[in-house]
Amino acid sequence: MGYRCLADCVADLKKTGQLIEIDEELDPRLELAAVQRRVFEAQGPALLFKRVKGCRFPALGNLFGTIERTRWLFRDTLEAVRHLVELKVSPPAGLKRPWRYRDVPATGLHLLPRRVRSGPILEHRTTISALPQIVSWPKDGGAFVTLPQVYTEDPDNPGLAKSNLGMYRVQLSGNQYEPDREVGLHYQIHRGIGVHHAAAIRRGEPLRVNIFVGGPPAMTVAAVMPLPEGLPELSFAGALGGRAVRMVLPDDWPLPLPAEADFVLCGTVDPDRPTKPEGPFGDHLGYYSLVHDFPFLRVDRVYHRPGAIWPFTSVGRPPQEDTSFGELIHELTGPLIPTVLPGVKAVHAVDAAGVHPLLLAIGSERYVPYAAVRRPQELLTQANAILGQGQMSLAKYLLIAAAEDDPGLDVHDIPAFFRHLLERADWENDLHFQTRTTIDTLDYSGLGLNQGSKVVIACAGPRRRELPTDLPPDLNLPDGFSEPRVALPGVLVLRGPAFSPDSKGEDQSLAGFRWSFQRGDPINAFPLVVIVDDSDFAARSLRNFLWVTFTRSDPAADIAGIGAFTHQKHWGCRGALLIDARIKPHHAPPLEDDPAAERAVDALAAPGKPLHGVI
Repeated sequence: MGYRCLADCVADLKKTGQLIEIDEELDPRLELAAVQRRVFEAQGPALLFKRVKGCRFPALGNLFGTIERTRWLFRDTLEAVRHLVELKVSPPAGLKRPWRYRDVPATGLHLLPRRVRSGPILEHRTTISALPQIVSWPKDGGAFVTLPQVYTEDPDNPGLAKSNLGMYRVQLSGNQYEPDREVGLHYQIHRGIGVHHAAAIRRGEPLRVNIFVGGPPAMTVAAVMPLPEGLPELSFAGALGGRAVRMVLPDDWPLPLPAEADFVLCGTVDPDRPTKPEGPFGDHLGYYSLVHDFPFLRVDRVYHRPGAIWPFTSVGRPPQEDTSFGELIHELTGPLIPTVLPGVKAVHAVDAAGVHPLLLAIGSERYVPYAAVRRPQELLTQANAILGQGQMSLAKYLLIAAAEDDPGLDVHDIPAFFRHLLERADWENDLHFQTRTTIDTLDYSGLGLNQGSKVVIACAGPRRRELPTDLPPDLNLPDGFSEPRVALPGVLVLRGPAFSPDSKGEDQSLAGFRWSFQRGDPINAFPLVVIVDDSDFAARSLRNFLWVTFTRSDPAADIAGIGAFTHQKHWGCRGALLIDARIKPHHAPPLEDDPAAERAVDALAAPGKPLHGVI
């Protein structure tokens, strides 16, 4: 049976040696987050910070710090939830193998939330300023809730059945927020809360919002699950948590609260004063998301339970703790992909590239099976379907290959996938752009907030080239370009001059670079050439290559090629494909650790201190 509350989970982790208690007082500004990131990097235990400076509530970090611990938290229910997903994919399987699915009926009993008359969450109230004011990065605009569960209901159809529980950024302090009265509410496009907010604006009424913090760990996971419309996250939380979510309704507030939550902030978004500046905030792409206008919440009250614990995380350049969420989501929902996207075998949002910038996919290429030369056709239909599906629609780069060419191809084996694609891709035909469209709100590589482009690279057929793994001895580079490195087979990384835009925002050095080569020049043995600011760093590891290449480029603006041409609005090139992944003036600054906070972490790792031998 799952955990009733977060305190039960903490006690279980302590009993099984998976949690360290830290008694030293630490500053919620930078120090807590720095400790959490370092322990995550070491794949260490969960952390209970018992003395948070300026705050009477303890804080819990790194709860989901390893995928093994994340699975362990749901060890009693994970298999049953997988079985539910399998039955969703193939309902007749329940009749063919009833013994395998014997745990499904009991799990189904937990799907419906239970209304209760009272609960621990209603026993105490506090203020926003009394909560842990955790600031993760030096340039953050204030303190943020980093594991919030934001609950709303459809104004047109109120009730649990049409509710939405999502993890949207909540800024507790800073900027123009009225202290102890207002908090920022940053939600990205394509989120369920946006539908509810639009309905409230149309009706001319405030949107009521509850922000849950803590409670059973299943609630946190449910808030990040990409569930289909009509399946409330509260139902999933009940199935994953092994017990129906208990919801209590205060006498004078219209939205219910989880009876076992640790904290709940209740408030409204006013339709007449809908936004205020929010940010900056160090985000999961590894850069700061900058200041923009977003909705804010006028907070009516803040509840907390007896013995409340404040869970938090720190996001930044991946991998971070939220990587565990992505792995668990894939394990649970991966089998659903063929039912939602016919013909698609697998999709992988690459964590090291910031999740949304890069998708790898495998599909079927069954059109025109009698053709003498195979080329992507059905794959393009599937690519359009992928880019029309939920959060995957925010991708910038979609690389899709035909399963028939290699039945053993795996989207999670990234080097092998790149090798397969680069051996087969035809740059004259296999590049398909969407310009001036929607990208991730947190991605600043494009034209502006939420604005950028996409490219689909689809390959099918036999290998057309061998990929070089060494630098050719006769490689000549034009002035300003130097330090060539081979990052992957067939991938050349070059250091270029600092990006210098002209009046149109374009850098003429790249144009000069591509016109310096003829089709037969040695550089064209590499199908992909990436221009960066630091080629040593970019080629040092796969993680570095993915992060630099796909977070610092916008396909329509930053893809070029040797021997480029446009024919009937189709762009291609006859030589190497170029990606300009240099930092541009409009990019957000990358995240950097605070030296003083890092020294505080080092002190905790000294002999006799709680993190000695952990980091």
